[in-house]
Amino acid sequence: MMATFMAAVESTIVATAMPTIVADLGEFRLFTWVFGAYLLTQAVSVPIYGRLADLYGRKRIFFAGAGLFLVGSTLCGFARGMLTLILFRAVQGVGAGAVQPLAYTIVGDIYTPTERARLQGLLSGVFGVAAVVGPSLGAFLVQEASWPVVFWVNLPIGAAAIAMIALFLHEEPPARRHRIDYQGSLLLLLGGGLVMTALVGAASFGRATVALFAGGGAAALGLLLWHERRVDEPMLPLTLWRNRVVALGSLGGFTIGAIMIGVAGFLPTYVQGVMGRSAGTAGAALGAMSVSWAVASVIAGRVMIRTSFRLTAIIGSVTLITGSAALIAMSPRSGPLWAGVGALLIGIGMGFCNTTYLVAVQASVSLRERGAATASSMFMRLVGQAGGAALFGAVLNAGMLRQVPQVDATVERLMDPALRAGLGAAEVARLSAAMAGALAHVYLISAVLGLIALGLAAALPARLSPTRTAGHG
Repeated sequence: MMATFMAAVESTIVATAMPTIVADLGEFRLFTWVFGAYLLTQAVSVPIYGRLADLYGRKRIFFAGAGLFLVGSTLCGFARGMLTLILFRAVQGVGAGAVQPLAYTIVGDIYTPTERARLQGLLSGVFGVAAVVGPSLGAFLVQEASWPVVFWVNLPIGAAAIAMIALFLHEEPPARRHRIDYQGSLLLLLGGGLVMTALVGAASFGRATVALFAGGGAAALGLLLWHERRVDEPMLPLTLWRNRVVALGSLGGFTIGAIMIGVAGFLPTYVQGVMGRSAGTAGAALGAMSVSWAVASVIAGRVMIRTSFRLTAIIGSVTLITGSAALIAMSPRSGPLWAGVGALLIGIGMGFCNTTYLVAVQASVSLRERGAATASSMFMRLVGQAGGAALFGAVLNAGMLRQVPQVDATVERLMDPALRAGLGAAEVARLSAAMAGALAHVYLISAVLGLIALGLAAALPARLSPTRTAGHG
């Protein structure tokens, strides 16, 4: 729970501080990369950590990842340009690949399926409660201190998480020696990294560069598929995807991950850049998602025990669609309360869907596959976040460029309250309308993804639940 708290605070506190960071460091065109670099390196490392945890135990792999995460957090605070910040965020992401997946895996190890539904709900609830602190704390630190502090907040939290895992988690060492699939690890990092770089950089790279990255990544992933079928202990067990629940849960995680980044990454930009409100107001609007996520996660754990995974995921998907519709209808005159309502609905949907898919995946596999299955589900959610960041960032940049030449410097002035005050009323109105229109397209895509999530939820086995798992693995 402490590890989950650390991951949650990092994600929301940085999102709240991003408009201020962009105003200070400049280079708005690289905005998406601050999220994308972190998500990219986190995503490609998650399956590797999950497999290593299955082979060598949870504790030592968690310690290695959490330590690297804290090193990256420290370096981020010292960044003095957007490129160095992106580099340090990538380091942070490599460590983050171990933190939250192994926290969920540990809970899966020490509780029964019925208990797991409640506890994973609480764990997701802690994620939400911690995320409440993030926007408010991020806004406070930006206004009263400076933005580097938002990264250093992780240090005492991470130290506490490592200490508590060291003291209280007791596990048996593996019974036999294992071989690390180094070739599989390398191919996964290379293939996943190149494909996700092509996604995240699609808006800023030329077509030839994007095609080169995408083609190289596809070739590496093809070699990975060929290689993993021929080794005894593959880094990415492909047999897991023959399991219907694992496949649907992983694809569901992909869609909700993309929807989440559309809110967490871009709602503060709307509240500050379009509505002209403060970082504190943006943090409060984003915090509505965190509160509802926390409450909905706990409720979802109880609902799925009494009904089924399918019904619980359907409830969440419908709420995601409703929240996206509310954000599509938002205008510069709507006010931050409207933004908060949309975020609140998205949070409810995330709480229901995230908890349901995770518990369903863990319930459908054996103990020796649980780390890899949990990592697979979270890997796909992170890929969804990275792909969503790339797609939404491209939509935002394209929409702005169509209406506002020299968008980079102009938007930086729009984001900072002091610089915004120096713009004329007509200029502010023109820029705000352009940004509002571009972000409306972001939330339209979120609604479409919500419909896809609904279809995946409906495809889950009808009667499968935490109390009825036999015969569905």
